[in-house]
Amino acid sequence: MLFRHGKTRIADLVCSAAMPLEQTTLSMLAVGLAIAVVLLALWVAWLQRSHALLRRRLTRLVGESEGAGLDEVLDRQFRRLDSVAERVEALNKLHHELESLSQHSIQKVGVIRFNPFADTGGDQSFAMALLDAEGNGVVVSSLHSRTDTRIFAKQVQGGRSRHALSDEEQDAIRKALAPSGA
Repeated sequence: MLFRHGKTRIADLVCSAAMPLEQTTLSMLAVGLAIAVVLLALWVAWLQRSHALLRRRLTRLVGESEGAGLDEVLDRQFRRLDSVAERVEALNKLHHELESLSQHSIQKVGVIRFNPFADTGGDQSFAMALLDAEGNGVVVSSLHSRTDTRIFAKQVQGGRSRHALSDEEQDAIRKALAPSGA
């Protein structure tokens, strides 16, 4: 039947095979197609939003690298990560060095002012303890009189001195070693 006249148009075959549909069926089909088009449009909008979010996240992760392949981008990120790890290691080393150094710097200070002589006015004399974190350092005393001022320095180890200490020098050491706020 297809080749009887030589050439048969496909449109003639489709039209001859089509069944007439009722108006309500056509309306239902049109409504169904409209709903399908709306659903497809919503799906496409959701896909575009998801694509934009994914692209934004990827750009934030790898930066603007036009034409670079994923291998190149990942290789660059690994190099950056190695560089950051080296810098963190160097900073950790510096931190430990500074912490060790700070243990031997003056951290605790205690000052006591006093008047050692009855014939002079005011508390012009003082005892000052300058100690590190372990209580090592020096206690400096200044005795002021009418005619002169004398200054003494005594070594302190672990909060004690092998030299004889005055009451004021001992008070300065105790004050330096006392917890902050005491």
